[in-house]
This record gives sequence, C-alpha cells and structure tokens, in this order.
Amino acid sequence: MGRAFVYVILGGGVASGYAALEFTKRGVSHGELCIISEETVAPYERPALSKGYLLPEAPARLPAFHTCVGANQERLTPKWYKEHGIELVLGTRVISADVRRRTLLTAAGETISYKILIVATGARALKLEEFGVNGSDAENVCYLRNLTDANRLVDAMNSCSRGNAVIIGGGYIGMECAASLVINKINVTMVFPEAQCMPRLFTPKIASFYEDYYKGKGVEFVKGTVLTSFDMDSNGKVVAVNLRDGKRLPVDMVVVGIGIRPNTSLFDGQLTMEKGGIKVNGKMQSSNSSVYAVGDVAAFPVKLFSETRRLEHVDSARKSARHAVSAIMDPEKTGDFDDVPFFYSRVFTLSWQFYGDNIGEAVHFGDFSGNTFGAYWVNKGHLVGSFLEGGTKEEYEAIAMITSLKPAIEDLAKLESQGLSYAMAVSREPPPPSQVINVGSSCSGSGSGSGPYPVLETPMYRWHATAGVILAGSIAAFAYWYGRRRRRW
Repeated sequence: MGRAFVYVILGGGVASGYAALEFTKRGVSHGELCIISEETVAPYERPALSKGYLLPEAPARLPAFHTCVGANQERLTPKWYKEHGIELVLGTRVISADVRRRTLLTAAGETISYKILIVATGARALKLEEFGVNGSDAENVCYLRNLTDANRLVDAMNSCSRGNAVIIGGGYIGMECAASLVINKINVTMVFPEAQCMPRLFTPKIASFYEDYYKGKGVEFVKGTVLTSFDMDSNGKVVAVNLRDGKRLPVDMVVVGIGIRPNTSLFDGQLTMEKGGIKVNGKMQSSNSSVYAVGDVAAFPVKLFSETRRLEHVDSARKSARHAVSAIMDPEKTGDFDDVPFFYSRVFTLSWQFYGDNIGEAVHFGDFSGNTFGAYWVNKGHLVGSFLEGGTKEEYEAIAMITSLKPAIEDLAKLESQGLSYAMAVSREPPPPSQVINVGSSCSGSGSGSGPYPVLETPMYRWHATAGVILAGSIAAFAYWYGRRRRRW
C-alpha cells in the first residue's frame, strides 16, 4: 500500500506551513503536495506555546495561531489545506527514509514516494534521561516543544496555583516559561549550571539586568549546579528536586528546558551532515538533489559571516522554508539564501531583539537602570552583532540595518559613547555607493576629527547596502509588529 506525490514536506512545524503557503503562491497543483506530521493538528506558530497559550486569562488556542498568522499572512486551517488540494497526513510517524529510492515508510507500514522532499522535522527537546536523571514520565514534570507538551504544562499549572515550580535550564524556554508561571501566580526557582541566564547570547551585564528584573517578580536563581535526582511520592509525583550542591527544593511541578537536538536520524548515512544538522547549499538543497532541508535541521551558509550555521529560531524556519520552495519552483530566478541571523523575545513588559553574531568584544550602551539599553559586538574590526532592549520600531530597524552592513569600527570607546545614536545616524544617512562605514573619525578628507558620522574606508556597492537595509528593516518591522500582537496570544 502506498501513495505518491510530487512534493512531500516531512514535519508539521512552523516551516511546513510557510512552505505550503509558498507552494500555493507559486502554482502547485491540487494533489501534488503532501505534509506528513507526527502531530494531530495542522502546522501552527510555536512561539505561542510559551506565551499566549500559558496565560491564565483568555489564553491562545487553535485555530487562532495556525501558520501563517505570525507573519501577518493567511491563517492556514485544515479547511485551507483541503481547499488547496494539499494532503495533510497527520498523527503519522515516519520510521525510515530511502533517499535513493525517494520513499518514506510510516509506522503504519505505508510507503509514500516523492520527487522532491523538504525535510522540516525540526528538533526534539533533550530529556533528563540523556543526562542520567530519571523521572521525565512523572505527571508534574513538563517539557515544552509541541501542543501536547503545552497541554500537559497547562494542566500542571492549573493544579499548582500559588505552589512551587522549579525550572531546570536558563535558556529561552526557561526564561519564557518562568515569566508565564509568575503570571499564573506560581513561585518559581530557576536552576542551571552556568553563571548566568541565556549564556549563549547574553553578556554577563545584560544577563544581570534580566536576572534582577526576574528577582523583582519573585523568581529565585540557583546557579552553578545541576539536578541530580527527584524525590517522588507514592503516586509517582515529584515532590522535591535534589541538586548537586546538596540543596533540596520542594516542588509542585517541574519544567525542563535543557536544549534541543535536530531530528535528523532518518537521514544519517544518506545525507551530508554538519553542525548537527543536514548540510545544505544556498538553495537549501542537500547533498542529494531531490532533498531540501529547512528550519532547525538545516545547516546553511550564512553570507554575512561566510560560514555554515544552523539557527534554532522561528524566523529562520519561516524564511528558509519560503526560500526552499522558491528554489524548487523557480530555480533560475532564485539566488542563494541571504539572511541576517535574528532572535527576539518578549516577557513581562520587556522586549528585546538581537541581530547578527555575538562574537568578539561587546560594547554596551544605554541606561541599564532604565528601559532602553543594548550592545554591539565588534569582531576583527567590524560590527557583527547588535542587541537592543526596549526599542521603538525605528530603533530596531536601525540596529538591524547597521548589522547587515558590518561597518568597520576603529574606536570602541567612541562607539560606546554614541550608543544607539550611532545606528540611528547611519540609518538616516545611508553611506555613498562606493564607501563603507568606519567609526572613529569624521568625514573630512584628513581622516581626523570627532564628528558624529563615520569615515568611509573600502568599497561597498550600492545594491548590496540597499538590499541589506531593506532586508534588515523588514525583519525588524515584522518583529516589532509580532511582539505587540502576541501579547494577545
């Protein structure tokens, strides 16, 4: 028994929905496209799960956040897929793939063949058992990766009002879940081995601000240690967590956010792997010409940094999915994927955006005791990353633009003193077509002085700068809109 399609998308996450919409825009015929997903619902916007879905009042529920509302586009309900002749094969697990024969085998024994496959399998949450700790199956131990996880977390919160929660992990999921638990009037303690929260992105100074803010909301931090075991009651419910430093924390529920791992095992030994994902070219095409990869599983060349990266963020999932479909349907007119790495979050009344890379030396600016502050990262004499908390739409667009331009930086002290005004000035006064921005001198021919505008050093072609500005600006504008909109989610 089997079915055959021209195009198959394997995975039912964010990328699948955006790929499906792009296919319809490019004229895919009824019956040509199939989406296979282990989940039992059509693709949806996963960011809602750690935000609006967990709110105590008017929480977000499907169908409100099906893709592609996160990009202010159509909401793709099951009815939409049916009307467009797209087959949704839901609640279905693929147990093997044969890229040479172009077939997928489901757990039910069905063979599904394709001409073109898009791998959008995303990532799975790392489990405690992978670190030698048992107890993930306890009813009050929660992860957050999909709708089933979110429902389990909501049930745990509803039975834990004004109780105690311990969050294992200080990254994205940990920080966003902590905020949601506090809003639900639950006492929160965060436990992680690092010296600060969000260590992969935040500098110690930035992390200190958010930790202090969370402490003001009642969140406690236990840093520099890890979970070693759980204490259970007679019903198999966790009643305490034991830490390596000897502490024992009584709990009513536990949330685990200790990282993710890309779902690539189906293709081990069949496709080239890199950076923990499936290596693809600028068209999102793998080492097998009939297989494309997008989202969390794709390791793709980032032009801005001239190296291969794998990005674990919804923004990358959306854009890489659209680009892959463009490359499939219109290869002659589709260039290489060119994206500025972008991350954002919104918790409590805080909202930050980050663009580029956080390597090199961090240059902080703004008032860390107030509402607006940020940082630039300078590596090998060029600005390569920008972070801003509490910005306006125009300010976020400015830091996005400046990161896409990678201006040369000579004077870090001057960059620090100029702070956000540097990005704003450059965004309002685009550089001449044959020049590159260089901080630290005036625009006079002598190359000396202390004017507010950068000196220009090496050639930069107008088309490249303009494209970067447009791309970065559109990213920031969307993020600002989405950050405001998802308050209602």
